[in-house]
Amino acid sequence: MFSPTALRPRYAKWLIATGLFLVLSGCVEKPNTLERVKEDGVLRVVTRNSPATYFQDRNGETGFEYELVKRFADDLGVELKIETADNLDDLFTQLGKPNGPVLAAAGLVSSEKRKSQVRFSHSYLEVTPQIIYRNGQSRPTDPAALAGKKIMVLKGSTHAEQLAQLKQKYPGIEYEESDAVEVVDLLRMVDEGQIDLTLVDSNEVAMNQVYFPNVRVAFDLGDASNQSWAVAPGEDNSLLNEINAYLDKVQKNGTLQRLKDRYYGHVDVLGYVGAYTFAQHLQQRLPKYEKHFKNYAKAEKVDWRLLAAIGYQESLWQPTVTSKTGVRGLMMLTQNTAQAMGVSNRLDPKQSIMGGAKYLAYIKEQLDESIEEPDRTWFALAAYNVGGGHLDDARKLAAKEGLNPNKWLDVKKILPRLSQKKWYSKTRYGYARGGEPVHFVANIRRYYDILTWVTQPQLEGDQVAEGNLHVPGVDKSKPNPETPPL
Repeated sequence: MFSPTALRPRYAKWLIATGLFLVLSGCVEKPNTLERVKEDGVLRVVTRNSPATYFQDRNGETGFEYELVKRFADDLGVELKIETADNLDDLFTQLGKPNGPVLAAAGLVSSEKRKSQVRFSHSYLEVTPQIIYRNGQSRPTDPAALAGKKIMVLKGSTHAEQLAQLKQKYPGIEYEESDAVEVVDLLRMVDEGQIDLTLVDSNEVAMNQVYFPNVRVAFDLGDASNQSWAVAPGEDNSLLNEINAYLDKVQKNGTLQRLKDRYYGHVDVLGYVGAYTFAQHLQQRLPKYEKHFKNYAKAEKVDWRLLAAIGYQESLWQPTVTSKTGVRGLMMLTQNTAQAMGVSNRLDPKQSIMGGAKYLAYIKEQLDESIEEPDRTWFALAAYNVGGGHLDDARKLAAKEGLNPNKWLDVKKILPRLSQKKWYSKTRYGYARGGEPVHFVANIRRYYDILTWVTQPQLEGDQVAEGNLHVPGVDKSKPNPETPPL
């Protein structure tokens, strides 16, 4: 048996060792934010579900902010996980929560109020706040002219802060802040005359104006501002320093400018082309690819004229075009779709048409069995444009509205709602330019109808066959500029 006196030296040594361990443990620093991100292998980012920031289309996840922050995550060698906030206040609340997003990438402009909530990175995009009015209405030319107008802006936005400051000088200015809308909703409301004015940044106007023909810029309100990313407040600068280094790099190597050009440098205009131009293309372009449309359409059991109509809507039968979103070729296939359909070269018109035919047949096969022809074809075209997920969202919304989710006539009424926050916030796949597939299908149906007419075996009157393709008997002289489009 050990005596108590014999145990004392051992016990004392144990206490000393334990004490030293605890002291040394206390000296070990906790990992900083950047280290935690790399250890977890995940960069958690909060953003807005809007066309200028982040949304899903037929190419998958996209948006200016998404692409910029995705490249940052790739640079860090980690996975990107996106969370969307219901509104701006919610976005700032989420940032920095335990196990929550560590970065906000949402087209944010710094202000004194916001600087008390977050820390901002270097800027990456210069924007100008603009007063927006409806064409045909009296155009305000200065802040004093805002008095007495019905104005709405995003709740918690720097635009609301601007109007609050103006109201001190011009008490007649009244405005509403809403967290139930996004910028695209505000532009639509001006376009439709639901509100008189709104205040949005110039980049969002440039991206969306084509979809709202009545929207006009009245004047710039104040100087240009800079958009930045934001991180939680505190003294840990590890992630912020890495962000700033990355933004400086993409500014210097041209990546940032290429993204700006892609999203804001030009506008993708949808719509019909003139009858004269279409007739020209029937004669000059389609004969080069007609046999490929026929062969691959036959192999996939689809109408070749429908396939050709898709090709015209997508590229005007031009095999080497590339869109701002990276889809390429005569049938404008995404990289993922091309690979899935066995296309190795999207700029090869034969391969592109083959891929388009396979993809159309695949989409039709994936549709719910309850959808019958001809609606099945129109649904397939819509999914070709906007993606099957968004189409399912629209069908579910149609059913909730008491409409028939299997009828294109009903669902096309609902699709544009996917660009309105009060509707897309209730869906699985979120924001989409829901008006685009409606135009897409309408255009293709028009081209298909014309192709069906001009390729009939028996032609009447003065119609002739040129280059093995029947074309309408059109006046070969150039049309009057005032001639309305198809």
